[in-house]
This record gives sequence, structure tokens and C-alpha cells, in this order.
Amino acid sequence: MAQTINNSTNNTQQYNIATMPLRRQHFSVLAIGSMEQIIGTVLSGLVGIVMPMMLLLPAYHSMSSFMQGVLGAAGLLGIAIGSPIIGSLSDRYGYLFYYRLCPILITVFSVLVYLFPYEWMLILGLFMIGVGVGGGYALDSDYISELMPDRWKEFMVGVAKSTSALGFVAVAGLCWFILAHGLKAEQWSSLFLIPGALGALTFVLRIPCRQSPRWLMEKGETAKAEAAAKYFLGSDVVITPEKKLVAAKPTPWLDMFKGANLSKVIFSGIPWACEGVAVYGVGVFLPILVMALGIEKSNAEGMAKIINSVELTTIINSFIVIGFAVGLVVMRRMWHVSLMSIGFLMSAAGMAVLLWGYECHLPLWVSVVAFLVFEIGLNAGPHLITFVVPTQIYDVDDLGAGSGIAAMFGKLGAVAGVFIIPMVLHSGGVKMVLIVCTAIMLLGALITQIFGSKVLPKKK
Repeated sequence: MAQTINNSTNNTQQYNIATMPLRRQHFSVLAIGSMEQIIGTVLSGLVGIVMPMMLLLPAYHSMSSFMQGVLGAAGLLGIAIGSPIIGSLSDRYGYLFYYRLCPILITVFSVLVYLFPYEWMLILGLFMIGVGVGGGYALDSDYISELMPDRWKEFMVGVAKSTSALGFVAVAGLCWFILAHGLKAEQWSSLFLIPGALGALTFVLRIPCRQSPRWLMEKGETAKAEAAAKYFLGSDVVITPEKKLVAAKPTPWLDMFKGANLSKVIFSGIPWACEGVAVYGVGVFLPILVMALGIEKSNAEGMAKIINSVELTTIINSFIVIGFAVGLVVMRRMWHVSLMSIGFLMSAAGMAVLLWGYECHLPLWVSVVAFLVFEIGLNAGPHLITFVVPTQIYDVDDLGAGSGIAAMFGKLGAVAGVFIIPMVLHSGGVKMVLIVCTAIMLLGALITQIFGSKVLPKKK
């Protein structure tokens, strides 16, 4: 039941931000705070589509698997660096400036890639767009969790993460539509107007935003915190201190890796890294893996072959939405450590079945079902819950840094995945790729179970 406060002076009812019921403004906060989740997966999906288009051009025919890995990893490396740096700065100086800066970076460098379609600019542009997305990863969960009623925090942060599925599906579907209507390989840079437009929209939506009320309260700015809470959620909303009545002092960055904080970093970071290998390592090169597995049976060549691969990728990516939907249904009823572990094990099983189907030449439907199990397990479990975990284990004064460090580990895993998969595929074939992915999913399950039980014990 919502906690209400009666004001005898003006006979109005007021609601505490921590206990109030959900209202329309909460969903506005959720939508605006989820944009980097969508843009991040749009960026990753876009790289997997742009790269084969570039390889059709004479200037890029000889692009090595190493350089393909560099292109695939540039944006993710930017995310890995942007997340902890912007997260830590926001803990000290406030969220709002960086909340607006991130979409500006995304827009500016997307436009620069469009205007200067050269390999060096693509690498720089992907990196800087990634910095903007990474900063958003650290801030999005902070704004959402700090403005939601306590009983809805974890669920709404999970909903924000699940919007990343929309990015994967939307970019594949939109690019398929654009390519099918005649976009030529040499026009590949035009596709970067997609993240550019999304970044511009995000910035416009954040212009009227205010500083995080809970951050202001933790810094002792009570009047400003109350004004911000009323702006976001309504004039009848009040905010009260949760733990501290004096200004909070964030933990020094290096101390985040010591003592009890180290266990938090391992639990929130290593499983996110394992999940990142699967989400991005497999996701970026999905069209290539589909063809290597023999699922894509088309005899088309050139742009026609790319269009067919993107179409099938859109279908497979739709399984991501199903996975997130399953996770959102069960996450409020199930211990998150168990949900993550089961998700990792399901993903490992999916990879193992793909390997079995490939080695034994099983019917096509076996591979399709294996992809379904892989995507549902991955997105219902670790892909969803790793984003929620930092908001559960860190206090407000360390939340930006903790979220940023966890996201950094996640994107370092993603960088490793997109960097090594082309080389593993080149040297060991698709069989070795599937073996490596299976082993990483099992490692994620093991780390989750060991450290999750210590850092996030099951509620009795």
C-alpha cells in the first residue's frame, strides 16, 4: 500500500517517492532512460550489416579477419571505457550533465561517419559512439532505479534492459527494408543516420530533465531534491532521506576492487562479461555464423546474399524479445542468482545442440530450436539480470561507479567476443566457435552461483 502524507494546511494528499503507486510519469522516465539500451544494440547490429557491405567494395576486399575484429570491437571498447569513467564522474558531479552529453556524442559521431565514410573515421566514430552508449548504460539504470517506487525498482530496470531487444530486431528489420529497396554497398555510411537520429531524439527528450532527486538528497541538497522529484513525478510527491542526512562520499575508484567490494565487482562483472561474449560476439557475426552452419541455403551472391542473411537474422533476433518477456515474467518471483545460472545453462545447452546438429547433419529445425533455447536462456537470465544486479548491491553514493564497472566488464567480454570470433572461425571453423561459446556460458553459471550466493543471498 502506498504511503501517503496528509497536509492539514492545504488539505492535499502527498505521496512518498519510495512507496507511491506507479503513474504515467514513471513510464516517461523509463522510456527516456532506456534509449541507450536501444542505441547500443542498434550499433552492434549495424556493424554486422555494414561490414559485409564494405567487403563487397574493391577497397576492402582484402580486409583481414584481424581488422574485421577491430571494427567489430571499436564500439564495444568505447562502451567499456565510457561506462566506468562517466559513471564515476556522475557520482561526484551529478548525473544530469552526462545524461545529456551521452546522446550528443552518439549523434555527432554518427553524422561524422556518414559525412566521412572512411575506415579510420568508422573506427573513431564507432569508439566515440560507444563512449556515449557506455555512459548511458551507467546512468540509465541509475535514473530509473532512483525514481521508481521501491517495490518496482528491479522490475523497471529489467524492463529498461529488455528494450535492447527492440534495438536488435529494429535495426535488422529496418536495414533489411532499406537494403531491399536499393541501397548500394558503397552507401553503407548512410545507415549510420539511424543511431544519429536516435541520439538526437534522446538529447531533445532530456533537455527539460532535472538532476536525480536521490543523488541531490544524498549530497544534502534537500530543497533541490524535492523540486526535482516534483518535476519528474508530480507536484504531490515528496522525497525523504533513506540512510544519510549529510553529504555522501563516494568510495575511491581503486577501493571498489578491494575487500567486500571485490566480490561485488566479480559477481556483477564477470557474468556480464560472459553474457557479453554471447550477446555481441554471436550477435555481430550472426549472419556469418548462420551461413557457416548451413542454415542459410540461398545461392545468391553479393548484396542479394547480404539481404537474405539480414532477413534471417531478423527472425532469429525476434527470439531475444521472447527471452526478455519470459525473464520479466519470472524475475519478481525467482531468486536472481538462480535465474542467471539457469539462463547460462540453457544458453550452453543451445550451443551444444547447435554443435550436435552441425556435426551430425541433423534437420534444419533442430538448429532453429537450438537458437531458440540459446536466445531465451541468455535473455531471460544473464542478459536481463546482469543489468539489474548493480542496483541491488551498491548504495546510491557508489551506484554510478558500480554500474559503470559492471558494464565495463560486460563490454570487455563483448570486445573479446567480437575480436576473437572471426579469428577462431578462420582457424578452427564454426565447430570451435560453438565449443568456446559453450565453455564461456558454463563459466558464467559457475561464477554466478559461487559469488551470487555470497553477495546477493536468497531472501528467506
